[in-house]
Amino acid sequence: MNKIGVHALVWVGGWSHAEATKAIERSAALGYDIIEIPALDPTTIDPEHTRRTAEANGLGITVSLGLDGSADISSEDPEKVKRGEKLLRDALSVTRDMGGTHMCGILYSGFMKYADPTTERGKANSAEVLRRICDEAAKSNMTIGLEVVNRYESNVLNTAAQAVDFCKRIGAPNVKVHLDTYHMNIEEADIEQCIVDTGDYLGYFHIGESNRGYLGAGSIDFDKIFRGLARAGYKGPITFESFSSTVVNKQLSGILAIWRNLWEDSSDLAGHARDFIRANLKAALEAQKRRG
Repeated sequence: MNKIGVHALVWVGGWSHAEATKAIERSAALGYDIIEIPALDPTTIDPEHTRRTAEANGLGITVSLGLDGSADISSEDPEKVKRGEKLLRDALSVTRDMGGTHMCGILYSGFMKYADPTTERGKANSAEVLRRICDEAAKSNMTIGLEVVNRYESNVLNTAAQAVDFCKRIGAPNVKVHLDTYHMNIEEADIEQCIVDTGDYLGYFHIGESNRGYLGAGSIDFDKIFRGLARAGYKGPITFESFSSTVVNKQLSGILAIWRNLWEDSSDLAGHARDFIRANLKAALEAQKRRG
């Protein structure tokens, strides 16, 4: 059965000891298997405290981040590429020290809106850096997930098919595609089929609504999403991601344009998401069994 996770920003905006304890304990109390910790700045995370707290609560850890424009490994500027590789290595070290299993997100470019398309040299730079990052991650049995995002957050990977091709270009066994329903709803022509076509390259999955709020309260066709996961035989993590102006991380909230208060009760939101994911996944898997 898939492990079900929740993004830390459902609970807290930062990662002080008190915030880490709060997010981990509340996630575990609701029966989640995993907490996803944002690491835009890995220096703000105390990996030892996080690991001990997660272990005490029986919770697994994954990490997500995006590079900024000054650390864009898809750039043709060698200094930016160098800074980006250092940031990825720092985040990887923190992930390892926390006992994390996956480091995912916009690891291949800047997490931003671009005014120009990416270049072939830029894509080559990104693939070269990620090949080295994957080699380092493999030493700790960690998966690297390349999150496919919409055109306003990257100019490199906007569709699942592009991400599969990029994984093949990197050529590491532990690099996988990270799909997200919020972005798929914008960019994919057939959200069910793209999951199926991603196949064994799919290694991490975000569940989020079109308006970033309660699951089922937006425009995403979750029947197709869960049917696609069942058809693909996906066994990896499924993590709920939602944002509101109620819980603010100044850096991430600004990039994501989280201006509206879509929810106030984190526990109610997360409890609803847990039940929504489990019920819909079970129904899709049972239907898949009947279809043979």
